[in-house]
Amino acid sequence: MAGKRKSRRNFGRVRKLPSGRFQVRYPGPDGVLRPADRTFATSTDADRWLMRKRIEIEEGRWVDPAEGQTTVRDWSARWLAAVSPQLKHKTQASYRSLINSLINPALGDRELSSLRPITIAEWVGGMKSKGLSASRIRQAYRVLSQIMRSAVDNDMIPQTPCRGVKLPRMPQTEPHILTPLEASRIVRSAAKPHDLLIALLAYAGLRVGEAFALRRTDIDVFGGFVLVDENLAEANGALVFDTPKSHQKRLLRVGPALTKRLGRHLETLPGEDDALLFTTPSGKPLRYNQWRKAYFDPAVSAAGLTDVTPHDLRASHGTWVADRYGVMTAAHRLGHSNASVTTRHYARPVAGRDDQVAEAADAWLGGQEGDGSPEARKPF
Repeated sequence: MAGKRKSRRNFGRVRKLPSGRFQVRYPGPDGVLRPADRTFATSTDADRWLMRKRIEIEEGRWVDPAEGQTTVRDWSARWLAAVSPQLKHKTQASYRSLINSLINPALGDRELSSLRPITIAEWVGGMKSKGLSASRIRQAYRVLSQIMRSAVDNDMIPQTPCRGVKLPRMPQTEPHILTPLEASRIVRSAAKPHDLLIALLAYAGLRVGEAFALRRTDIDVFGGFVLVDENLAEANGALVFDTPKSHQKRLLRVGPALTKRLGRHLETLPGEDDALLFTTPSGKPLRYNQWRKAYFDPAVSAAGLTDVTPHDLRASHGTWVADRYGVMTAAHRLGHSNASVTTRHYARPVAGRDDQVAEAADAWLGGQEGDGSPEARKPF
């Protein structure tokens, strides 16, 4: 018993309260005495807790309890200010909106150390009960997860409460994959010069914002190249020029016919190198919703098609290229740093390919070098 008392005197203090329970105080790495977060029924329980705390400090796993008293609101603001310089403008606006509209109203006044997985699960359930979409809920959860992970990395809390939380499933939506000829009908049905913009979506695989941000200096008519190095996006109603998604700049080769049309269009632009290829009639940058309503949707209807979005043209391009020239080529065309993104979101089975594979397999069985369909080798 004397040995235990000596151990307590060497590290921490234990005293008996009038209630009969035992209170513990221990020195942190800075030498400041701090109380345990609870009292103990016996001196043995108190002594065991002190031993575990001492080991925790010696192994570098100790977290100052005062840090965990920081509120979610205050830490979220500090985290966002720290990461904002590395984020695209649209991403910054999205994070700020999620924090202000979904995270802070429910959790902002809570201390970091008070959050548990059940707290986060209840928060997720509350958003679902209010009718928020699965996408919006998952976005908010991802941002909170980053905030909590940063709190762990900065020794504010020992572990993140964002763990083991079941999130609503995203509805499975498949892009409308067009044939090259269907895409061509949309291009031919569009008003000039928006037919050229639509052609860049379908036959170069550009994102809409990338096409909106193209400038005279990005077009190499003699070499047949398009430089994709900017993206035009809306953030809180304001138009912002930024780098492409994932900062993936790329140089794309375009066909002679499309290059020739781009060259003719350049002749109609003002002389400045930074002149945008596509603008409103008053010369202002395009906004997605207005452009789609005024130019894209009418072209789709005139082409005799329905349920086609501008993004479907990019997905179609990725599918055509992946099918005939491989996923890596498609990943480059689409500006993906990881080909798995291309496979997961853009490359889709092309109708009739399974029949062609079966025919080719029959030829292989007979010792021939058949491919199932000579048409499959033709470029689109």
